[in-house]
Amino acid sequence: MVQIMVVEDEKSIRSFIVLNLKHAGFEVYEAESGEEAWSILQHETDIQLLLLDVMLPGISGLDLCKKIRETNLTIGIILLTARVMETDKVNGLRMGADDYITKPFSPVEMIARVQSLLRRMHMTVENASSRKKTMLTSGPFRLSLEDECFFKGEQLIELTPTEFDLVKTLMENKDCLLTRDELLDDVWGTNFVGDTKIVDVNIRRLRQKIEEESFKT
Repeated sequence: MVQIMVVEDEKSIRSFIVLNLKHAGFEVYEAESGEEAWSILQHETDIQLLLLDVMLPGISGLDLCKKIRETNLTIGIILLTARVMETDKVNGLRMGADDYITKPFSPVEMIARVQSLLRRMHMTVENASSRKKTMLTSGPFRLSLEDECFFKGEQLIELTPTEFDLVKTLMENKDCLLTRDELLDDVWGTNFVGDTKIVDVNIRRLRQKIEEESFKT
């Protein structure tokens, strides 16, 4: 059974989310603060996905997302936010989130987004296990499909599963001009129900990781 943690300080909203996730067949953990969520993650290492509210007491959802991504690139993170400003959504994705849902949202949308992300995560694992020892190269960049490692020269660049799949698609089609829709279909799947601008944000995040300034100390 897939384990999910809901990090939300408003009890009524948290109960609503937990109830619908359990009805959908998930095992659910609850936390009402970033500190509590971090503590749970240190002991419950089988949690695969977080539904993480942005506005939390103490450590914010964005700061917790960044903290998690410093040590864990495989867990799925969906941000829950009441904010409507585009910059807030972009900042969340830049911190390493895989997707976001804007409040208020329906149970149907929430479950669809959770299942969509879990499918992408599962496909990434399946693809990794079936790959032969292969290295994709483009200029100074090397992508090991066996070890799932990405290098610029001798510098290892850490990628989330979504970023890895995006780099793989780009390097496999390095002589082609891919549209946003083509990248969305190949990396996120034809059934993706989120905002298509997620492609732009991930491209921007990748550029920040590989540009020369990123390697300066």
